[in-house]
This record gives sequence, structure tokens and C-alpha cells, in this order.
Amino acid sequence: MALTRQNLPQLRRTLDERNKCVAGAYEISAAEGKAQVSIFATGSEVSIAVEGQKLLAAQGVQARVVSVPCFELFMAQPDEARRTVIGDAPVKIAVEAAVRMGWDAIIGSDGAFVGMTGFGASGPYKELYKHFGITAEKVAEAALSRLGKR
Repeated sequence: MALTRQNLPQLRRTLDERNKCVAGAYEISAAEGKAQVSIFATGSEVSIAVEGQKLLAAQGVQARVVSVPCFELFMAQPDEARRTVIGDAPVKIAVEAAVRMGWDAIIGSDGAFVGMTGFGASGPYKELYKHFGITAEKVAEAALSRLGKR
């Protein structure tokens, strides 16, 4: 069951035999070819990551999106399982409507972070995401910058 007050797109449209969330993280949208960028997100931010993936594809950059519903379960996985999910894309980006804390274990200290860098604010989520730069456009900008394309 997924509950949110936001009007979000349904990203998983098939029934899988196994519960992907039990591993704490899983690829929700693969790259068309070899991924140059891996975008990680949790909760409602996954839809922003997928939109960022589309913006990158339009510019010829292959990206994949990984949903991270539970850090604790993901970190409890064996090293090889975590490495497989994290992948080998040279650019790693986390998208989070909060602070960076905890993300470095997945994206590395040199990974890009699209999220808040200070205390929050109140208001409609679309306005707040724009205010804090938590947008698909910022995801694409971060990826292109890291790839030396901007």
C-alpha cells in the first residue's frame, strides 16, 4: 500500500512475483543502453527522478533510476547485492526532499545531491520543490554538469 497526498504517476505497472522493496532498493527504470548516470530516489521523489531520466534521454544521455524505499534494508544486503543495485555508472545522483544525510553510502561523497541544503518551509509541494530546486530539470543539470556537458 502506498499513501500520499500528492498526485503522482503510477510507475510500476506490473505485478512481480517477488517483493522488490524487501531488498531496500531496486532498479525501477532501466537505461536504454549502458547507463552513464544512476539516479536514486525514495518515495514521491522517484517520479522526479524518472522525469529527469527522460530529460537526459532527450539529450542522448543514458540514465537509470533506482527506487530506495528503505535504507536500512538496503544496507543490510550483502556487499555484492548492493554493488549490483548501485551499478557502475560514473555519475550518481540522489533526489530527496530532505537533506543529504545517509545518501553518501549509496552515491559516494562525490555524488550529486538534488535536495534541500537547509531547513524546510511550508506550502504546496510543487512550489516547495521548485523553491528548493528538487526538480527533474535540476537532476538533468546535475548529471550533465558531472558529465562535462554543461
